[in-house]
Amino acid sequence: MMENYKVPETHPDFRLNKKHFTNAELRQVAYSYIKEGEVFEEKVGSFLLEWLKPSAHIKSRTSGSTGKPKEIKLKKEHMINSAMATSKFFDLPEKTTALLCLPANYIAGKMMLVRAMVLGWQLDMIPPSSTPLDHVFKRYDFCAMTPFQLDNSVGRLHLIKKLIVGGGAVSYRIKDMVRDLETKVYETYGMTETVTHIAARRLNPVKRKDEERSFKVLPNINISKNERGCLVIKAPKISDVVVVTNDIVDIITYKKFEWKGRIDNVINSGGIKIYPEEVEKKISPVIHQRFFITSLPDDSLGNKLVLFVESDFSEETLELLKKNIAELDTLDKYEIPKKIYLIEKFEETSSGKIHRENTVKSKVG
Repeated sequence: MMENYKVPETHPDFRLNKKHFTNAELRQVAYSYIKEGEVFEEKVGSFLLEWLKPSAHIKSRTSGSTGKPKEIKLKKEHMINSAMATSKFFDLPEKTTALLCLPANYIAGKMMLVRAMVLGWQLDMIPPSSTPLDHVFKRYDFCAMTPFQLDNSVGRLHLIKKLIVGGGAVSYRIKDMVRDLETKVYETYGMTETVTHIAARRLNPVKRKDEERSFKVLPNINISKNERGCLVIKAPKISDVVVVTNDIVDIITYKKFEWKGRIDNVINSGGIKIYPEEVEKKISPVIHQRFFITSLPDDSLGNKLVLFVESDFSEETLELLKKNIAELDTLDKYEIPKKIYLIEKFEETSSGKIHRENTVKSKVG
């Protein structure tokens, strides 16, 4: 580890809740947040103190949506480089007004603070909630949300000029709701290991023919596929190692790719490989609640396709779902779920993502 790393001084245009702070002043603010602030402010304070330490790294935790959460070290230099790439890709210069509505104990929230300090943004922060715009009454150039937050914010999205959405798949219903909004809404692809997003795609492009756009990578990112068909990311400005993912992709050009699903989610049912994420995409037009496709052991098929829907149980709901799914002409016969489970509330990770494994266990043991 590098000793006596010098953290860059905050940008002259940086504002946090309308006030400019130097590094020394920010340290005092962080202490006050930890001592007297609300829970979300304590997390902001803890991150700011870690950022201002003379260490080249910070510690961050993965979300736990695709495995057990783990703590990893990230280089501050890489976080700064990621902030610069975001600024260039989304055209967000100094004095960009931004809203922080994500918790600062995960990478997405941390990076909003880093971007503000490094790029000279004017950042306001509010308590993270499922309805972040309910008490917001001014317009912002930029904001980052989870799909769940976006779902609850569509009616007030005119307050945000550019929005990035990450931390989970964006449903067909949400895509449909943002289709005609003036706000530029982008779905992002990334992970803690890549210091948030390395690619993004516009969800509501002006030209309808571009509706299903591919992910476009940010500056200084090189992509390829390995022998498993999974995405490999080479990005020396944000990672010292080549990141080998479990995401199955189609490479369109050296700058664009299409995401098909996770290799560890692939279901082998009666000798046929099924990508749950592709099935989810096909059935999303007829399901308006949160849902996911997975598999359960089956004597004849090995694994059978099943559907979990977040909904109160009723025979009427169940029969309507079966009918609507059966009428979809986009589904192959082996993509029709063999069983549908209605669950009142899905299990979630600490960052609010659906915990598929625990949800399945809670229903079928």
